[in-house]
Amino acid sequence: MKRLISLLVSTTLVILVAPAAPHGSQAVDASSNRSPSGRTMAVSLPTSSAQRRQIRTQQVVTANVPGDEIVAPGRIILDPRRVGRVLLPVPGRVDRVSVRVGDTVRAGQPLLTLDSPEAEAAIAECRQSQAALNQTAAALHRVQGDLDRLRDLLEHKAVANKEVLHAEEDLAQAQGAHIQAEAAWSQTSRRLEILGLEPGARGQQVVVRAPLSGKVLEVAVTSGEYRTDTNSVVMTIADLTTVLVSSDVAERDIRLVEVGEGVSVELVAYPGQSFEARVTRISDTVDARTRSIQVQADIANPQGLLRPEMYGRIRHSHASRPLPVVPPQALIQSATGPFVFVERTPGTFERTPVVPGGTSGGQVAILDGLRAGDHVVVDGAMLLRSSQPGEQQ
Repeated sequence: MKRLISLLVSTTLVILVAPAAPHGSQAVDASSNRSPSGRTMAVSLPTSSAQRRQIRTQQVVTANVPGDEIVAPGRIILDPRRVGRVLLPVPGRVDRVSVRVGDTVRAGQPLLTLDSPEAEAAIAECRQSQAALNQTAAALHRVQGDLDRLRDLLEHKAVANKEVLHAEEDLAQAQGAHIQAEAAWSQTSRRLEILGLEPGARGQQVVVRAPLSGKVLEVAVTSGEYRTDTNSVVMTIADLTTVLVSSDVAERDIRLVEVGEGVSVELVAYPGQSFEARVTRISDTVDARTRSIQVQADIANPQGLLRPEMYGRIRHSHASRPLPVVPPQALIQSATGPFVFVERTPGTFERTPVVPGGTSGGQVAILDGLRAGDHVVVDGAMLLRSSQPGEQQ
């Protein structure tokens, strides 16, 4: 029995003794700084190692990073207050379309001309109402003169009072007819004014004009078409000097957003560039599916760089505070969370878990895990990661 135990102890000792690494080897020394679970937390590279020359570090500095930051996806949309949808005022045949998609137009500029039977009918109605107005005016003048004459005769006892009363009734009727004729003339004249027609000319075309200055975004009509539907949009014009950015802010963050506050807008189309916007509307309802609330902000677009449906995100922040910052490439994601490699001593790189915050000026703020003066690996971090035994990808 004693002999058996002695044999087992000898075997165990043989297993636990590891052979020493050859002196001057360039292999990675991963035998130091192990986590409680046994996984290597630091990697040592000899000065002469070829791998060492591929590693580049950068000193951690502090920067004023906004606190309580909100980042939400967003997209550029048209401001409905600056969009004009053009309808045909009357049915008719389109004689000429004067603009194309992409043209810049000014308010009142002709967009298309229209031959319409209703235009001729409107001119005829206006002329008829003018004639009726002239007739009632003449009748009113005549009745007024008859009444004045009878009242003079009544003063001289030359006529009966009954005739004066009848004349006064005729005057009241003439005044009523004149008022009706005047109203009809005013209505038909106003209709011609809206259509841009003159009451005395025949064969006039209806000219449809731009309701506002802006860009022509859509043209849905061509020359020669006969259109009877006056409710369908034939053109869309938008003033793009100011647009909206619409974003969906998470319900938990909406308390940090207020109408009138400024936000910065980052778009996929313009990487590294931000645009300033101001919150103008916060939706009164919550999207039950995404648990988010729509926020809209005005954004100036004097150069026309921002186009509807461009995708990006809004960034909203309050007071700033000093925090360590690192380049984005220094961060490594793993199953256990983000981490960086910190060079503790020359050639020794320790895997350090961190809590990243928001991004500002192309740098990632670190809420916990680093301090100013640390040297983090910014190039070659993946090489160090692959050198750690048992690494979880």
